[in-house]
Amino acid sequence: MASGSVDEAMRRAIALAARGLGTASPNPVVGCVLLDPDGEVVGEGFHAYAGGPHAEIVALAQAGRRARGGTAVVTLEPCDHTGRTGPCSHALITAGVARVVVAVPDPDPVAAGGAATLRAAGVRVEFGVRAAEAEAGNVAWLTSVRRGWPYVVWKFAATLDGRSAAADGTSMWITSEDARADVHALRGTVDAVVAGVGTVLADDPRLTVRNLRDGTLAIRQPLRVVVDSLGRTPAGARVRDGAAETWIATAAQVGADPDGRVDLPALLAELHRRGVRAALLEGGPTLAGAFLAAGLVDRVVGYVAPRLLGAGPTALAGAGVTTIADAIDLEITDVTQIGPDLRITALPRKREG
Repeated sequence: MASGSVDEAMRRAIALAARGLGTASPNPVVGCVLLDPDGEVVGEGFHAYAGGPHAEIVALAQAGRRARGGTAVVTLEPCDHTGRTGPCSHALITAGVARVVVAVPDPDPVAAGGAATLRAAGVRVEFGVRAAEAEAGNVAWLTSVRRGWPYVVWKFAATLDGRSAAADGTSMWITSEDARADVHALRGTVDAVVAGVGTVLADDPRLTVRNLRDGTLAIRQPLRVVVDSLGRTPAGARVRDGAAETWIATAAQVGADPDGRVDLPALLAELHRRGVRAALLEGGPTLAGAFLAAGLVDRVVGYVAPRLLGAGPTALAGAGVTTIADAIDLEITDVTQIGPDLRITALPRKREG
């Protein structure tokens, strides 16, 4: 069992790791807290961006000689390979750290092995402290690396009766400015924003991360992906405006399913190859239905406005459900009020068989 100081240090390391969401990818988010032999915090750090110093290196730089004989508390197993930076396992050994406490093993075969290297050098290594919390904080990267395609979040906005637009097609704005600002924050945590060509033709969205009050763009922009089987995206569409990188994914490029549409598993495999570890699926209802029918959605984030329309397009269509027995069951994990709206976060339950 972890001591109080180690347990608290891991809690802090998990909070630090979260600061790298949206900037560390395609690397994982990692936090590290260094304790001296008396259990006092002498250094801490997180991995801020790919190519930059890892969490352990930042913490060691703060601690200096005070790290010797101490404990490194890390959310992910220290890496054991040389990429754009050196192996953290060797840095911890050189610094004289006596003990390393890890929340989650590294599933990446390229970087894994740090624990074995540390133990071979006489360093005590322990796993499992606050593992569930660390796993949840790094779920997109861990899931993506383990299976080879991105973690997919489906986001939608709808009225209380499930409408995404009015009967005349108008949809701006169903939810409040507070909710829309929250969506921009959500976009800032992913590597790609995915929309169907139908949404591009109907709404001409930008799909960028920006400040709604002054329109300024965030420094880091996710890849904009338009799923466009036949290449119908207009040359003047705002997704082509140069504000962020855009990929018009056609069936000719990616591969086609039996119906001639973009093959979604092939699309996700290509996104993973391009370094996308987390993708936000934003529209429209037909594309969302295809992803859900194929079992490719990992999380659902719905913004529900306290409004009723009574008619108009729904937020979801064609999800492969024809009878109540086929309904896609969800496990609600969070409900938060954002301005007048509700943000509901849920996980699709795995179907039996």
